[in-house]
Parts: sequence; structure tokens; C-alpha cells
Amino acid sequence: MTCGNTCSRYPHGMSAKSAIRRIAHLDMDAFYASVELLRYPQLSGLPVVIGGARRPQDETLRQTHAHQALARIPLEAFPRLQGYSGRGVITTATYAARQFGVGSAMGLMKAAKLCPQAILLPVDFAEYRKYSRAFKAIVTDIAPLMEDRGVDEVYIDFTEVPGGQREGGRVLARLIQKAIFDQTGLTCSVGVAPNKLLAKMASEFNKPNGIAIVFEDDLIGKIWPLACRKINGIGPKSDEKLKSLGIVTIAQLAEQELQWLIEHFGQKTGAWMFAAAHGRDDRPVVLESEPVSISRETTFERDLHAVRDKAELGAIFTRLCEQVAGDLQRQGYAGKTIGIKLRFDDFKGVTRDQTVEHYTADAKTIRGIAGQCLKRVPLSQRLRLLGVRVASLVKSDSTDKFKENSPPAPVATAQAATDSIVTTSQLF
Repeated sequence: MTCGNTCSRYPHGMSAKSAIRRIAHLDMDAFYASVELLRYPQLSGLPVVIGGARRPQDETLRQTHAHQALARIPLEAFPRLQGYSGRGVITTATYAARQFGVGSAMGLMKAAKLCPQAILLPVDFAEYRKYSRAFKAIVTDIAPLMEDRGVDEVYIDFTEVPGGQREGGRVLARLIQKAIFDQTGLTCSVGVAPNKLLAKMASEFNKPNGIAIVFEDDLIGKIWPLACRKINGIGPKSDEKLKSLGIVTIAQLAEQELQWLIEHFGQKTGAWMFAAAHGRDDRPVVLESEPVSISRETTFERDLHAVRDKAELGAIFTRLCEQVAGDLQRQGYAGKTIGIKLRFDDFKGVTRDQTVEHYTADAKTIRGIAGQCLKRVPLSQRLRLLGVRVASLVKSDSTDKFKENSPPAPVATAQAATDSIVTTSQLF
């Protein structure tokens, strides 16, 4: 049966109670890069890489051309990837850059060898969060049952939304796509399926700016020929083990007996793999997801030492605490478990945390308590990563738990903890 714009794959007059479950996964296309192209439209169609820390070249670009619109900055003024030195990684890249084998999580030095002509721009999380809030507001105006899955993706329950059943959800997906583009200039790809597992896979079928519809009877033709790695939740290690067992495609995974999978992967993972291979997923769309913690971390361009680079580390540490505090305040949370994360030059990591009596979202308080955590870690090795985390969160308007003017910790005031860090030579 071939459907036109006004028909459904299912009988007309379907009641809400008999509506077939339709879940959409919406994924913004090369989100960070696309936001940058709104600022710099002259880079459209060119290989552009977003990643690494902000460099002097980036500040020079802004300052030199501060008198003119960003869209008029000449191409030759932008810094290139060629000659990049450091351990920064790619956050995202334009589709033009991806054609050279460049992709997210790749080291910038490696990317410089693959595509030296690519333009390198720093990450601007504040700008990305602004556009993230904008596209999600557009989605919920049209289809209010939305699960936030991060800065650039959401799940949406189409089942009972007007248009959500037409052409399997294509009509509503097209409406949302158009609304997002008209109001932000950004494109997205949407997959619509009976559940979240299949919708996530479908959203990758027709990128960029595509729509893919999957029904239950499409499992054999559209899902089973794919590699097992396409199932969200099967990572590199599990994929390698499956390959060692002669299982490459989802169809081959679906051929295995449940007990066989349990024997090789354990009760929980084996049972999940069996269900996933058969396209089964009963997870609901979660409308409100309270964060467990809020954190910030940074990987240094070069390894830093707690004594020889104390001033630089101290400034970075303070900035991370201020950023975490800002995130808490913007999202309306406070916490009372403050922790640190360190990764050394041998790639070994360590975490420490401390739970205090009162909830806080104050940068100085967080800095002080996180500093106390640092005292519990030997800092003789060089560091490559530093992070700050606040957990045990409550909404900051929960007046019975959160007292803005309460002392930060029973062990020390924030200022005392900060002074202690400054005067201890081994710490920053």
C-alpha cells in the first residue's frame, strides 16, 4: 500500500487507545559545527573542526575583526588545523571534514594529518546551550512528551500527538524539522519507530536532515542487516567479543539462543542483547530526568605539575569550580557532595569527594571543599586532566534542605579551606 500525504499505514479513525506506539529520536546534525556555521556562514561547505581549548589565535581572530560582522571575516583569517600541536580532541566536525576521515573524539594532531586544510574553531558551550534550549522549546510546543538526552538529542512520544500516526510519524517529524529550521536555521534528523532502541538507530539512516520510519515488520529488512555495533549499548569491547564468536550482524545475533548469550555475556547483558536483536525495548519516554550530579573537567594541552605549574593549575581549578557553580545556579540546583577527578600522565585516574552538612551552589564554597579533597591525593605525578563535581543534588528552592546563607562545611569555612590550599606547597 502506497501512502500519500493524507493517509496512514493504519486504518482511519484509529482511537487513541488503539494507537500504535510511535517513538521518535531527534538528533541535531553536527550540532556544534552547525551552530558555528550560523555565526560564520562563509565557512559553509568547508571542512571545519570544533575542538581543543581556546588558543591565542582564536582571541586574535575576534579582536582583529571586532569592528566587522563575524560573517564578513575573510577565510584566510581563520586558523587552520595544519601544524596543530597538543593533545586536544575533536568535539565535532562538519560533514565536509568527515569526508577526510575526521570525526569526533579523534585527536587534533591526527586530524591535522588527515585534513590539514580544515579550519579549527574552539568549543563555545554557552552558545551551544542557548541553541539547545531553543530547539527543545520548539519540540515541546509541538509534541510535549519529550525526554531530554543531552545538548543535541531528544526522544519524543508521537503516539497520541496529532500527526504522530500519519505515515508512521513522518508527517509530524517533517513538521518539527521545518519548525526547528525556520526558527533556528539548524537541521536535524529524525527516526520514528515502535520504541527508543529502534528510533535511535533509525535517526542515523538518512543523515543529515533526514527522516526514517521503522515499523515492527521492518526488522528483518532494515535492522538485521546492520552491524551489531549499531545497537546503542553495544560498545567496542562487546562488539569485539561478538566478532570473535563469529557474530557480525544483528541478524546473526538474533539467531543465537537466549541461554547461549547469557552464558557468554552474563544474565543481564545476555538477556538485553537477545531482546535488542529482536527489536524489543519497553523503556518509557522519561519526561523529567533529575541530574545525579553536575561536573566540569578539562584535559590540558600539556601535562601540568602541582608544584611547578601551581599558578596555572590554581587558575584552572578556580575556573572549573566557578563553572560548576554557574551550571548549578542556572539549572536551579544545589549539592552537598563535592568531589574532584584527576588523571595523571600515565592515564591512571583518581577521584575523591566529601559530603558536607549544608547544600551549596556557591563557587567559593565549592572551591574550598574541593581543595580539601585535593589534600587527600598524592600530587607527585604530572596531571593531564582535572575535574570538579557536585552531587547529592536538590532543587535550590527546597527551603527545608537548602540554606543559601548556611556555613559550607563543618570542617572549615570556604575561605579557610582556600587559604590552606594556597599556603601548602604541594597543592594548588
